[in-house]
Amino acid sequence: MPTVLLVRHGRTTANAGGVLAGRAAGVRLDTVGRDQAARAAERVAGVPLARVVTSPLERCRQTARALLDRQAATPGSVTEHGITECDYGRWQGRALQDLAKEALWSVVQTQPSAAAFPGGESLAAMQARSVAAVRRHDAEVAERHGADAVWAAVSHGDVIKSVVADALGMHLDLFQRIVVGPASISIVRYGPHRPDVMAVNTDAGDLSWLGGAAPAGDAPVGGGAGHGRPGDPSGAPPS
Repeated sequence: MPTVLLVRHGRTTANAGGVLAGRAAGVRLDTVGRDQAARAAERVAGVPLARVVTSPLERCRQTARALLDRQAATPGSVTEHGITECDYGRWQGRALQDLAKEALWSVVQTQPSAAAFPGGESLAAMQARSVAAVRRHDAEVAERHGADAVWAAVSHGDVIKSVVADALGMHLDLFQRIVVGPASISIVRYGPHRPDVMAVNTDAGDLSWLGGAAPAGDAPVGGGAGHGRPGDPSGAPPS
C-alpha cells in the first residue's frame, strides 16, 4: 500500500499565544510557522507526492501550499473535511491556561475516549472520521498510483495523534502519550497485515529514501536492514 506523510501545520499566532484556535477562521501561520512549513517542504521536495490532502483550515492550506510549491511535478490537491480540526465547541478561542482549570481538562488528559467538548464533538468521533478519511484516500491513491506511491495529509495535532494511535493499535486513552509538533512529519504505511508506523513527530532529515522504501509486508524478524538510498537493492542504510 502507499505511504502517507502525516504533516502537522506550522506554528500559528494562536499556538504562540496559548489559545485553542479550533476551527476559528483567520488563524494563520506566524513567521516561525512559515519557516517550519518551508523546512517540511524542503524535506519532502525529493519525494514525488501522488496527492496532497489538506484540512480546509487556513493554517493547513498554507502548509500544504508550501509542500506543493517544492514539488517538481504538481500532485493532485484535495481539501478533506474529514481531517479538519476537532470541533472544540465552547472551548474554541479560550486560553489554554483557563481551560486547564475545567473539570473536563482532566478527562481529556487521562481518559480522552470519554471526552466530549461542550457544544462540539467527542475525541472518539474525531478519531473515527479522521482515520476513515485517511484510509479512504490511501485506498484511492493505491488504486490510481500504485502501492509504491507516497502522499501527504496536512492536518492538526490531535487529529494526527489519533491517526497514529490507531495505526499503532493503541486505545484512544493512550493517545496523549504521542507528541506531534508543528510542521512535524509522521509516516504510516497501511500494509496487508497491519499498519506500519515508520516515523512519528520528525522535524529534520531528508525523506528522499521514501522513494525506495520496500512495500509493506511481513515484519522482518530481528528488525531488518533499514532503508537505503533510492534504488539501492541491498536496502542497507547509507553509511
